[in-house]
Amino acid sequence: MVGQRMTRQRVAIAELLEDVDEFHSAQQIHQMLQQRGQEIGLATVYRTLNAMAEKGDLEVLLQPTGEHTYLRCEPRSEHHHHLVCRVCGRTVEVAAPELEQLVDALAAGHDFTDVEHSIDFVGTCRDCARAGRSHPRS
Repeated sequence: MVGQRMTRQRVAIAELLEDVDEFHSAQQIHQMLQQRGQEIGLATVYRTLNAMAEKGDLEVLLQPTGEHTYLRCEPRSEHHHHLVCRVCGRTVEVAAPELEQLVDALAAGHDFTDVEHSIDFVGTCRDCARAGRSHPRS
């Protein structure tokens, strides 16, 4: 997090995010930090997550409830999207070159350049479907 002081709280949040592989809300991250024995205020968690997201260090997914959830993705050189299970939260990074071509064509067809986009796909993973689970995790 260049440009920000690496406080104990920021280090703890960054380390936690290295260990999770699905999207979590600020409140969930706050709770996980408490379970690790880290006493960090919820407001600090929100501020840190927002700063990390603004820098591009985190992916942000807006839930249907209006809540933002956060995930630190592997360093990558190409743009990607996510498949997210609405039941268990399992998240898979996917490259979608066909989608990128469609975005480029749409932009060109309307005389736009340098278009940025974020598209995430929410569904039910195979394991949850097989188990008959259909309700989002809480």
